[in-house]
Amino acid sequence: MTVSSEAYLAVVTETIGRVAADQRENVARAADLIAASLRADGVVHAFGTGHSEALAMEIAGRAGGLVPTNRIALRDLVLHGGEPADVLGPKLEREPSVAHRLYELAPVRPQDVFVLASNSGVNGAMVEFAAIVKERGHGLVAITSAQHSARMTSRHPSGRKLADFADVVLDNGAPYGDATLPLPDGGAVGAVSSITAALLAQQIVAEVVARLLAAGERPPVYLSANITGGDEHNAELEARYAGRIRRGA
Repeated sequence: MTVSSEAYLAVVTETIGRVAADQRENVARAADLIAASLRADGVVHAFGTGHSEALAMEIAGRAGGLVPTNRIALRDLVLHGGEPADVLGPKLEREPSVAHRLYELAPVRPQDVFVLASNSGVNGAMVEFAAIVKERGHGLVAITSAQHSARMTSRHPSGRKLADFADVVLDNGAPYGDATLPLPDGGAVGAVSSITAALLAQQIVAEVVARLLAAGERPPVYLSANITGGDEHNAELEARYAGRIRRGA
């Protein structure tokens, strides 16, 4: 396989089509879980570390997305927990103990639901967070790479992985290592997990909104803040969830 923008586009197009077809049923199940939470005055909490943080941003706080959404990030330890900035680092996501503090800092209610994203699904903080979510009785949707996760050993003391805790598992279709175009001397370029995770996130939102519309409800959806009336529209909806939704920094 050649390394070029055209080759990457071909791989991305094929992967998107495959994920959309293979995950259709799981997208519907995730939407059912989230719609039920919203009808019970719940909030969707989204959490990802590393590049999977993009998934949380896709779920929480963007135009066309659901207003009752909260983004959780490792930075919350500093922004809301009073920890020094130097606590943050590239290996923090491997530390299970931080999950407890992150959950404590989040404005969580019993009816809330969680969407957790991790391409590998094995890092300690994410696996521990998933365990806490289920111990507390919340619904849990996981977005991960089935292929990558299957080839990894868990970094959590239990030996379990993110997918082991989820009510619904969505496979983002990324290969082991994420990148798709092999290089002659080893390695590869052209990662796909962020693209397919964004696809799945937007499909879930669309299906949730479809369910709310079918029930005769007005979906609480953001307008772009950069169109006339967007700020006013969004502020009115956000006021219903005061103290329960964060947009981070």
